[in-house]
Amino acid sequence: MSSSSHTIVAIASAPGQGGVGIVRLSGSRAHDIAARLCGKTLAPRQAIRVQVRAADDGDLIDDGIALRFVAPASFTGEDVVELQLHGSPVLLEQVLQAAVQLGAQRARPGEFSERAFHNGKLDLAQAEAIADLIAARDIQAARAARRSLDGAFSTRVDALAARLLHLRVHMEAAIDFADEPIETLGGDALRDGIDAAMRELDGLLAAAEQGRRLRDGLHAVLVGLPNAGKSSLLNALAGSDRAIVTDVPGTTRDLLHETIRVDGVELTLVDTAGQRDDGDAIEREGMRRARAELERADLAIAVVDGREAGEQRERLQPLLAGVPQVLWLHNKSDLFDAATAPADAIAVSARSGEGLDALRARLVQLAGRQHGEGAFSARARHVEALQRAREHLSAAGSAFDHDQLELAAEDLRLGHDALGEITGRLLADDLLGHIFTSFCIGK
Repeated sequence: MSSSSHTIVAIASAPGQGGVGIVRLSGSRAHDIAARLCGKTLAPRQAIRVQVRAADDGDLIDDGIALRFVAPASFTGEDVVELQLHGSPVLLEQVLQAAVQLGAQRARPGEFSERAFHNGKLDLAQAEAIADLIAARDIQAARAARRSLDGAFSTRVDALAARLLHLRVHMEAAIDFADEPIETLGGDALRDGIDAAMRELDGLLAAAEQGRRLRDGLHAVLVGLPNAGKSSLLNALAGSDRAIVTDVPGTTRDLLHETIRVDGVELTLVDTAGQRDDGDAIEREGMRRARAELERADLAIAVVDGREAGEQRERLQPLLAGVPQVLWLHNKSDLFDAATAPADAIAVSARSGEGLDALRARLVQLAGRQHGEGAFSARARHVEALQRAREHLSAAGSAFDHDQLELAAEDLRLGHDALGEITGRLLADDLLGHIFTSFCIGK
C-alpha cells in the first residue's frame, strides 16, 4: 500500500544539451493529469505521440512520447506516466509546473523509490542500489550495483534471516520444554545450526565489505616515521607533486587527502605526519590526527626505509594494532637490495618508480576487484548491521553453551532484527527518511 495518496511529479532526466528529458508522474491521478496535459487518453503500455500544452492557456510547450503504466505493474506500484520530451531544462520545468497546476505535487528526493519500497516492489537494499547505480564511477561499481538491484545481496540476507528464524523457533521450543535435557531436544543440531549460521554470516560480511569498497573506494592511510618516503610515494601514485617533500624531518604536519584511480578502482590516500617521540606542538597535533585517521581506515600503508626496516617496523607495530589490513612498503629500494624484503612487503622506490606497478596491483586486489564479477554493492550501514548481527549470534552461541537459553534466544532475535534493517523488514521511520532523502529528485 502506498505511503501517500497524492500524485507526485518530477523531472526524472534532464540532459541539458539535447537528448531526451523525462517528466515522471506517479499516483492515483497520474493518468488524469497526464491526459489533460496531452489532450488525449493514454492507452496502457503503448508509446503514444503527444503534444504537451500549458494548463492555463493551452499553449504548446513541447511534443514527445507518453508511456502509461497501470498499478500495480509499474516501478512504484502506482499508476505511472512518463513523458519523454526534448531535453531542454526550460521546457521540462514548464511541463512540471503545468502538472503542478493540475494538482500534482513536486516529488521529494527519492520519493519514487520510497513508494516502490512501501508498495513492495523493492526492498530497501534494492532501492539503495538504484542510487548506487546512478552514482557508479566505473563499470565494475555499476555492475555491482546492478546485481544488488537484481536482488543478489537481498537474497543472501533473507536466506540468513530465515536460518536465524529457524534457530529462534528451535530455541524457544527448548525453553518451553525446560524440564527436558537439551540433548533430548536436539541440542547438537542447534549448536551445529548456530555454527553454520556464523560461517554464512562471515562470508556475507566479507562480501558486503568488498561491495562497500567498490561503492565508496578504498580508504588508505600512509603511515611511517619521518623521512620514510610517505609523501614521495603519495606524489608518485598521484602522478603530481601534491605533497611537499624535503629532507627535513616533520615536513608533513597535517593530513593530506588525495583521490586517485588505479585500474578503475577509486582510492583515497591520506598522507600523515611522521611518527616520532619529539617534535613541536603543531607536529604532535599532526601525529594525533594521523592516529585518529587510522581508526577509520580500511588499509594502513606502512612505509619504512628499507635500510632500517626491522627497527622501523617494530616502532610502527603498536600504532597498527586496530587497522583491518596493513600493507608494508620497504621504500628506497634503489638504495638497498630489494630481494631482502620479506614476503609480506613490497619493495618500492618512489624516486625511480621501481615496484610501483606491483603496489598498484596490490591496492586493486585489496579494494576487492579480484572478486568484482560476482560482487554486489553495499553500504557502510549494511556492513555495520551485519557486524551487529555477528556479535549477537556469537553471544547466542556462548549463552547456549552455558545453558542460558533465554539469553541465547534474545540474542538470536536481536541478530535477526539487525538483518531486517538491511532490507527494510524492520527499520525505524527516521532512518528510512534519511536514506531516501539522499537520492536524486525523480528517483
